[in-house]
Amino acid sequence: MESGLNFVDLILEASILVQLVMLTLVGMSVASWAIIFQRRSILAQSLADAKKFEQKFWSGMDLGKLYNEITARAGSSSGLEALFVSGFKEFARHKKQNTGSASMIIEGTHRSMRVALSREVEKVESGLSFLATVGSISPYIGLFGTVWGIMNAFIALGEVKQATLQMVAPGIAEALIATAMGLFAAIPAVMAYNRFAKNVEKLESNYINFMEEFANILHRQAASLTEAKQNVSA
Repeated sequence: MESGLNFVDLILEASILVQLVMLTLVGMSVASWAIIFQRRSILAQSLADAKKFEQKFWSGMDLGKLYNEITARAGSSSGLEALFVSGFKEFARHKKQNTGSASMIIEGTHRSMRVALSREVEKVESGLSFLATVGSISPYIGLFGTVWGIMNAFIALGEVKQATLQMVAPGIAEALIATAMGLFAAIPAVMAYNRFAKNVEKLESNYINFMEEFANILHRQAASLTEAKQNVSA
C-alpha cells in the first residue's frame, strides 16, 4: 500500500522559507564534506612529512647540508622543515655577524621558530572553525525550518471544518525533513572536527618538541662558539 507521500514531492511542495532552509543545509553539508576530505588529506600528509623529516634530521646528517638541501628545492618548505629552516637561518645569521652571547643567539632563533610554528599550525587548522560552526548551528537551522513548517501546517488545519491526519501529514513531514537534514549536516561535521582537532594537537605537540630539541642543539653550538672566541681573546 502506498503512503501517498513522496520525499522529493514534499521538498518541492514545501513553503519557500522551508525550501531555503533545506537549500542552506545542503550547501553547508556539501562545503563541510569538501573540507573534511581536504583536511584529512592535508593532515595525513603533514604527519607523514613530519615523521620523514625527523628520521632524516636525527640520522646524523650535517645541519648545514640539510638546510642547503631544503632551500635548494623549488617551492616553500612546510611543517618541521619550515621550523628548521627558520631556526637555522636565524642562527646562521647571528653566527655570521658574530654578535651576541649564546643566550641572545638562541633567544632570537627561538623567537623565529615560534613565528614559523604559529604559521604552520594556522595552516593545518584552516577550515576547522567552519566545521565547528556547521556542527553547532545546523541542528538549529533545521529546527527553525521544522517549527515554521509545523506552524504553517496547523494554521492550514485551522482553516478547515473537518481536520484529518491526511491533511496535516504532508506539512509535518516536510517540516521534519528540515530537522533530518540539519542533523545530516551536523553529525559528520562534529565527528570530523573532533578527530581533526586531535590530529592538529598531536601535530602541534610534535612541532613544539622538535623546536625545543633543535633549540638545545643550536644552544650547544652557540655556547661552543662563544667559548672558542673567549679562548682566542685570552
